[in-house]
Amino acid sequence: MKKYLVLMIIVAMATSVFAQPQLPEYQPAAGKWMLTADRLYQNDAAEKLAKINIRVPQVGKMVYEFNARYEGGAEDGHGGFGVHLFADTAHPRRSWGSGSSYLLWVNYDLNPMDKAIPKGFSAQLYRSLSHSKMELVQSVDLNKYAYLVTPAVLANPIPIKLWVDSVKGEVRFYDPTNPSYYFYLDLGKDFPKVGQWIAVRTNGMKVSFGLPRK
Repeated sequence: MKKYLVLMIIVAMATSVFAQPQLPEYQPAAGKWMLTADRLYQNDAAEKLAKINIRVPQVGKMVYEFNARYEGGAEDGHGGFGVHLFADTAHPRRSWGSGSSYLLWVNYDLNPMDKAIPKGFSAQLYRSLSHSKMELVQSVDLNKYAYLVTPAVLANPIPIKLWVDSVKGEVRFYDPTNPSYYFYLDLGKDFPKVGQWIAVRTNGMKVSFGLPRK
């Protein structure tokens, strides 16, 4: 069952091309979110906890496929974006976590405060226990892909593809440069699990999201 993350946002705005019988509920919670004809923008570079909640039932095997483009704000050497999956509730304001959920996070930080997070380009899996508490489950060094964070590359959308199994708690994060390769993440013992919400979020930078071109 294929679900497109940003498609849910566009459908919620009643875009006729992707019309569905029932529109999902969405809640901009923090940051400056703006929808254009084909992209969703978060335009507040100063907001560390930018977030938009989207009511999307999640069960079974799902594929989330979208692209992300850097729009500015990480000149201070720090920035990140990610998505909460399997959230049971949604907090309508700024929050560190997102209920009971898992956060898949892509991070660029030259001076991370947590020693478990590599300097530079990396990805993290967090377990959210509440709207105010999260714990780091796994961290992956992505510095071999540092060329993806150069100004020339960042000017273009970077494809993101996630395969998620809500029964076994498995995630495949596909290599944006080689779609036949993926990073494997084990979400732990909380599964099978059914989620009611997802949350897209950014930290300290402007980012836009869009659908992959077919």
